[in-house]
Amino acid sequence: MSSTKYILGLFADPDEMMHGIDLLQKNSVPIYDVFTPMPIHGIEKKLGIKDSRLGFAAFMFGCLGGTTIFSIAYYMLVHDWPMNIGGKPAFAIPDFVPITFEWTVLFTAFGMTLTFFFATHLFPGRTPRVMDLRATDDRFVIAIDAKGNTPHDDITKILKEAGAVEVKHNDRKYVSYE
Repeated sequence: MSSTKYILGLFADPDEMMHGIDLLQKNSVPIYDVFTPMPIHGIEKKLGIKDSRLGFAAFMFGCLGGTTIFSIAYYMLVHDWPMNIGGKPAFAIPDFVPITFEWTVLFTAFGMTLTFFFATHLFPGRTPRVMDLRATDDRFVIAIDAKGNTPHDDITKILKEAGAVEVKHNDRKYVSYE
């Protein structure tokens, strides 16, 4: 068995890459990932990628922030240190709205930043995961997991038929920038 981990099909044109995805799926070859230098409309649907759940996470972080500060403010201003200011009641909801809104936005922003870094593995200081460095410049790359897959020659033939400029057999998981 070869040491090849991934077979990379490099395309010069996004339309040829989309045609390559169609041919690979038609031949039941599972695609590991696709790397492009720019966003391509409709590629998520073609690859079967589900919609992001980041909106749900944002809502949860907002609820956490709003509940946290409302609870803190209520405890401090009503139970711990109630003050009679101008005869107003200690628990006046309009007084709590600005700080509750601000903490909701704050928790959502920080929570979404951390969630995004966690979900995409883009922590600061981490080496970016790139199969081929040209995918960040001018090439469109289809990566296929070579372990336990269709014979490599058949995959190479399908990629060449689809219009791949180059087909590489990669023995490393990712290319490092160093």
